[in-house]
Amino acid sequence: MKDSPHTLDGFLKLAEIFESTTLDAHSRETVVLTVAARNQCHLCVAMHEAKFAALGPVPDPERLAAVKEFTLQVLAATGAVSDAELEAFFAHGYTRQNALEVVLGIGAYTVSTFANRLNRC
Repeated sequence: MKDSPHTLDGFLKLAEIFESTTLDAHSRETVVLTVAARNQCHLCVAMHEAKFAALGPVPDPERLAAVKEFTLQVLAATGAVSDAELEAFFAHGYTRQNALEVVLGIGAYTVSTFANRLNRC
């Protein structure tokens, strides 16, 4: 993103805000990895797999599976997830605020993955 300081600055600001959300670190990294894998950004996948591993043991694998599934649903439905999909996400202890934070993470890391792919990274 060095060729566009505005794009880099925008991504860095969004990523910083995303890191400060109420989603726990494992959930945030799951969102990032889900976006990176879906968008086939191999650089991002490798970087965030290492970051995820550094977080240590996964406290609740089913909860992380729920955030991954919800992230994919948000992407597939361009935000218009069903009530049932929202309820399934909430059933794992996530909140409406968390749902919106997933959207923020998708936005931030869509910028990153698209820019990396455009630049052949």
